[in-house]
Amino acid sequence: MTQANILFDTPGPRARLRNNALTLVTVVVLAAIAYFVIAEFGAEGQWDGRIWEPFLQSSTWVNFIIPGLLGTLTAAGLAAVFAVVFGAVFGIARLSDHKWIRVPAGAVVEIFRAVPLLLLIFFIFYASPWVFGGGDYTLMAVVAGLTLYNGSVLAEVVRAGIRAVPRGQSEAAYALGLRKTNVMRLVLLPQAVTAMMPAIVSQLVVLLKDTALGYIIAYVDLLNMGFKIIPAVHFGSLIPAAIVIGVIYVGLNMALSGVAVWLERRSRRSRRTSAKPVMASMSMSTGV
Repeated sequence: MTQANILFDTPGPRARLRNNALTLVTVVVLAAIAYFVIAEFGAEGQWDGRIWEPFLQSSTWVNFIIPGLLGTLTAAGLAAVFAVVFGAVFGIARLSDHKWIRVPAGAVVEIFRAVPLLLLIFFIFYASPWVFGGGDYTLMAVVAGLTLYNGSVLAEVVRAGIRAVPRGQSEAAYALGLRKTNVMRLVLLPQAVTAMMPAIVSQLVVLLKDTALGYIIAYVDLLNMGFKIIPAVHFGSLIPAAIVIGVIYVGLNMALSGVAVWLERRSRRSRRTSAKPVMASMSMSTGV
């Protein structure tokens, strides 16, 4: 019996006919909506070549889109590194035998998971001049907000990954005379990394998309360039800019999602760990 048959009953002839009919209706409705949207755009002149012409010019890409893309990747790259480190430290701290370590670490993780990401970015952006003096803190606010929120989510992923390793693994290591630090470093973490890697990459996909929240504090990223700068320079090009920027975001996220799928399949085939893969869905929460 396959896993699919275990999870749900195989539909019979009437159920398959009903499912096919519903699928057909859904496709027709979606096609009608797409036709309506395309027709309305055409009526408003959004498909005219003159408003798409700026995106065929190299200056638009060199001066606006590529710098915005670099800004997005810079914020996402820095936040990803810091969030993984934050998640590893606080995830392990939450498993500590010492209450004075475990409880504060748990409080930090729960607080920053509960606070909306946009509020974190706002608070850091407006509080930074009071603490550090005048300056441009847009990048710092975006990176710090993404680090605190996504790092807290990753801390739970790390904790779940370590707990996914069967207890017999650590008991055998203790029986050999290893200390807890060495058990964690040599036995638990190497196996847990394989189990939690798909969930980590999935959360990094969320992190990449959340860099768009920097738009609200005028951080120079892909969304800011596409929805504010380009339409201001090339009047009437808002919809084309949204489409182009959206396609770029989709491409970036599909690439990262592909990495997550590959890692998940690799973790399933791996025989170096007895831990089950941590479900990626636990980390796919919105930060707004």
